[in-house]
Amino acid sequence: TPLQKEPLAGYTAGGELHPALRITGTFRRGCLSSQFTILQATTMTTPRKPPTARSAARLGAVQALYQMDIATADLSETLAQFSSRVVGENFDDGQCGEADYKHLREVVEGTVREQALIDPTIDKLLDKEWPLHRLDATLRAILRAGAFEIMFKENVPSKVAINEYVNVAGAFFDGKEQDFANAVLNNLARQRRPEEFAA
Repeated sequence: TPLQKEPLAGYTAGGELHPALRITGTFRRGCLSSQFTILQATTMTTPRKPPTARSAARLGAVQALYQMDIATADLSETLAQFSSRVVGENFDDGQCGEADYKHLREVVEGTVREQALIDPTIDKLLDKEWPLHRLDATLRAILRAGAFEIMFKENVPSKVAINEYVNVAGAFFDGKEQDFANAVLNNLARQRRPEEFAA
């Protein structure tokens, strides 16, 4: 069944930031990197630890790519918005620790630079009726960023990249999108780096 498009939490169907959330944006779960803060409380049965700086960077990179895709925002302008970091470790107050901005920038710049190679590569792994451009914009950003790390950052083990971006998907979605991201990135990694999956 094709994935149904839905707006990113905190955004309207047209991709604009919801008027009630004018500061920056929200996630359904997880925390925001860069200057972003959680603007709406979420109910959690157990406290969650903040992500590592690298994980926070990946979360921020996906949001930056989403913002550029939907709002056709300029690369340098978008990165400038992420150059200030939220610091602190009080997760309930929306503090996520400091993001690894260098990694965030590498992922965003690299994904944009290599998009002409990344998109057709992902398309080959998708149903022909549902190519990348027809998927939810957030899911597109997750797949592109994950594919960039698998295809171009050999110093990052592919299993680490897969796990990280599946976790990022969990910050935006519940259920099938995580499984979908896992399947696509896992297939890509097995094709690009078969030696990492050898028994």
